[in-house]
Amino acid sequence: MVLQHVPIKTITRTKSTSVVKAIIVEDEIRSMNNIKNLLRKHCPEVELIGDALNIEEALELFEDPAFQPDIAFLDISLPDGLVFKMLDQLRPVNFEIVFITAYNEHAIKACEYSSIGYILKPIDPDELIQAVSRVRVTRSEKMGQRIEIFNKQLRNPNAFEKMSISAIDGIYFVSIKDIVRFEAEDNYTHIFLQNKERITASKTIKAYEDMLASVNFYRVHKRHVINLNYMRKFIKGDGGYLIMDDGKKIEVSRRRRPAFMEQMRRLEEGL
Repeated sequence: MVLQHVPIKTITRTKSTSVVKAIIVEDEIRSMNNIKNLLRKHCPEVELIGDALNIEEALELFEDPAFQPDIAFLDISLPDGLVFKMLDQLRPVNFEIVFITAYNEHAIKACEYSSIGYILKPIDPDELIQAVSRVRVTRSEKMGQRIEIFNKQLRNPNAFEKMSISAIDGIYFVSIKDIVRFEAEDNYTHIFLQNKERITASKTIKAYEDMLASVNFYRVHKRHVINLNYMRKFIKGDGGYLIMDDGKKIEVSRRRRPAFMEQMRRLEEGL
């Protein structure tokens, strides 16, 4: 059986604030059809206004000034190049992006750093629903800068210079070296910077622990991840706690203390 790609036709609907307009750019027809079926079944608020198998077809859709999606589901690697080729020609990008990708550690980390959504193949319906629920129907915030961070991290995964933080009041772009510590509060995370600024992010502290473990950040307590470069002193008594450069006392949990002391030994020996 040969799969066929039948381009969709835009359907005019009565304007509603609940409608999320979407485009899919995916070169695998089976994957394209699967996304359409999942959106139809699980995300009835999504109106699919266009799809394309490659960059050329996608750019043709955007030639129409009235073609203004709220979200784009994009495969990263397409037959006529990486999808960034398309995004560069569409600047300024004012729609939300969700990358569709097979597992790729670098691509996923780049998404995390840039606060850009991603869905792994095969697609989990729950992940698709979450990606759609995060879309703001108003024009997407600072997407151009987020794409730049993503592209930089994807091309040079060891750069670790800057990250995008999706906070409750907007998108922040922060130099990683300026982050002193993270503090958990339920499903939110408070991020404390060297300049005394505090950002509250809509992401769990576990996500930041995983993202930054390789660049000198360490989980010392269920509520705290610290930048080891900002430690001032470790107090061994009273159960063990740290004093940070900003004066904050951070408890080191009993369970994590042996591993933390080993980490301190390695730092002292320059390992």
